[in-house]
Amino acid sequence: MSTAVITLASGRHRHLLLQQDGLAHGTRAPDHYVIVSMDDPLIGPLTGGRNPAPDVLTLPLADGGRLPLAAARNAGAACALARGADLLVFLDVDCVPGPTLLERYARLAQDGMLLCGTVAYLPPPPPDGYQLAGLGDLAPPHPARPAPAEGQLLRGGDPRLFWSLSFALTAPTWNRIGGFYEGYTGYGGEDTDFAASAAQCGVDVCWAGGAPAYHQHHPTNDPPVQHLDDILRNGALYKGRWGTWPMTGWLRAFESLGLVVHDPGTDAWRRT
Repeated sequence: MSTAVITLASGRHRHLLLQQDGLAHGTRAPDHYVIVSMDDPLIGPLTGGRNPAPDVLTLPLADGGRLPLAAARNAGAACALARGADLLVFLDVDCVPGPTLLERYARLAQDGMLLCGTVAYLPPPPPDGYQLAGLGDLAPPHPARPAPAEGQLLRGGDPRLFWSLSFALTAPTWNRIGGFYEGYTGYGGEDTDFAASAAQCGVDVCWAGGAPAYHQHHPTNDPPVQHLDDILRNGALYKGRWGTWPMTGWLRAFESLGLVVHDPGTDAWRRT
């Protein structure tokens, strides 16, 4: 099974370099590594000399003023499929693959499955940076989702718990879902929409044991007030497509801060 790793990057250069180191030290190397560079011309030189895969490609994409995450994932998948990939593995640029991630995804993959490995959120790195060998000791898998044992596969997962940080699916399954809906731009909603599309097509969310990814620490806000407008816009788009609001935890948190208000009559959220 020919395997492609697809990641999106705009900045986060140190994160991208450590991701490449993780891929290079895995028990299975990807056959293709597609980096979609969203208006970041400095990404290309970062791929030289590390050789995480026999076939490494940087694919430039204009961001149009907002990060086109959905369109970028579709472009990366199209490139990987054109190069003959049978299995698509998506990793956010922040994520370092554990040594068995690709091997486990490839071993468990079947048509009709949306495979999700565990994700651990790392604390800030020490002064000399993260060490690959010690990542598993720094943080447990995020408790919001199941964490099956090594090699275990849990089927029938809740699509609402799907995260695009780390997932894998076969080429026929990708084509069956139809990729990400490109109406989403900026932060939030496009991965929830993708999982809803997968469920509508009868694709099963499956929790994969032994395919860990480690999310590198970076400063952020909780709730992510810097993405408030994106969340309102993309949330309304999701509501129009699927009938419910996603990201309600963040919306309620924004409400508690006095930043947004909910109109129960129209089930609409807006800025105050």
